[in-house]
Amino acid sequence: MDWGAILGNTLAALLSPVTIAYALAATGLAVHFGFTGLLNFGMAGFMALGGYGYAISVLSFGLPWWLGMIIGLLLAAVFAVALGIPTLRLRADYLAIVTIAAAEIVRLLFTTQVFDEFTNSADGLGGYHDGFRSANPFPSGTYGFGPFTYNEQELWMRVFGLLMLALAIFVVWALMRSPWGRVLKGIREDEDAVRSLGKNVFAYKMQSLVVGGVIGAMGGIVYVLPSAVVPSSYTTSLTFFIWTILLLGGAATIFGPSLGAIIFWMVMALLGNLLPELASAGYLPMSDIQAGTLRFILVGVALMLLVIFRPQGILGDKREMTFVK
Repeated sequence: MDWGAILGNTLAALLSPVTIAYALAATGLAVHFGFTGLLNFGMAGFMALGGYGYAISVLSFGLPWWLGMIIGLLLAAVFAVALGIPTLRLRADYLAIVTIAAAEIVRLLFTTQVFDEFTNSADGLGGYHDGFRSANPFPSGTYGFGPFTYNEQELWMRVFGLLMLALAIFVVWALMRSPWGRVLKGIREDEDAVRSLGKNVFAYKMQSLVVGGVIGAMGGIVYVLPSAVVPSSYTTSLTFFIWTILLLGGAATIFGPSLGAIIFWMVMALLGNLLPELASAGYLPMSDIQAGTLRFILVGVALMLLVIFRPQGILGDKREMTFVK
């Protein structure tokens, strides 16, 4: 087995745009669930709106790349308001059902041929990269070392994504230390008690949904920077991966989502390279393709064990997790 290639591919996942995008989305989900107690299973919808809003703004309307990103974030905020008005008074389990359905509605809208002029339906969108790439401040060349070697465009994508992630982490940290953040935590623990103090619980939930949704949409934008926007990327499995990352790192933490994203995608990269190699060498009684699929089973089992034995995650505090009371 080529252990050098396996190790290199695993380390490369540390700073991949996918890892950064999922860290952003999980940070937004931490605002929803970890700090407010909103059981949102529709983060894929927010990511799709961010990615499509950015791509359509650039391709169909010729807007600058930065303005396209702002429009993607605004679309996510509008979606949060439209989703929150009829649903935020629902109980947690009903809210989960509604949000996962809403995300599927968003994905199916992008696949329908009614909007084919803008979305290209199931084929997705590409070719919107020129504006972003022309803003690259790094000269042409190769940067880094070993598995962290990038050309100027790859470096620019990662630097931009990390800057957005750092900004999101700082905003969440500042908000959760403010009186507004303390109200959210109170709602998570006992919203009736918060309501008895004269706070508008519905308004705070709505604000939390918007803030977390916008951060998730930023993750959706970073997610599509390397290649294209494809509607099949925004299935329910995307949301479940984000939940796995959140629970792994710690739902009610600031840095937990980022740590969870790094661990999750490095483990996925390790298993995705190691298991097929073991199958090819005859150590596993299955084909290479079956061995590649086995990693999802192992990750699912690991998530079950995590929820059972350490539901607060790696960085979390068990006293802050409402679902283990």
